[in-house]
Amino acid sequence: MSSLVLDPAAQDLLFREASTANTFTDEPVTDEQVQAIYDLVKFGPTAFNQTPLRITLVRSPEARERLVKHMAEGNQQKTAAAPLVAILSADNEFHEELPALFPAFPQAKDLFFSERPARESAAAMNAALQAAYFIIGVRAAGLAAGPMTGVDFAGLQKEFLDDDHTPLMVVNIGKPGENASYPRSPRLAYDEVVTTV
Repeated sequence: MSSLVLDPAAQDLLFREASTANTFTDEPVTDEQVQAIYDLVKFGPTAFNQTPLRITLVRSPEARERLVKHMAEGNQQKTAAAPLVAILSADNEFHEELPALFPAFPQAKDLFFSERPARESAAAMNAALQAAYFIIGVRAAGLAAGPMTGVDFAGLQKEFLDDDHTPLMVVNIGKPGENASYPRSPRLAYDEVVTTV
């Protein structure tokens, strides 16, 4: 008997059978699907309810061409062909939203995040959490995600973002195509990861 309450089919969809996709069908990914994904994953926990993740959807052929030139060679073709590509970045000025997002302690904005280095550290960690939620949300929508960090981050930032936004990864999104994924790689066992003290 499983200790998990989530339906086994949902467990498979989100984790066991899901994997990084390298090819996709031509079926488009709609703005409505992306909004539904965000409206689900926005509830994932972060410190002080920070919401530093920013999502730039690359839809136009011109923008796709600009993006592909910053991808590592092995990531260029699949990025050019994916139905939708998202640039995930961390907003280093996220603290401006904290009084509204964390009304229980509005002083957190100035008490903890008045200095840029503190904001950058917090934004990187919490946006990475949100990026993981986003990938799970893509899977929950019946789509596949192909997250990549093989990219010229400085070029990506200059091309699409500004100095207040730090790029984290690029994610190809769509219905998985033929031979979309490599065979499942091994995972560490529970007792190799978990220590009780």
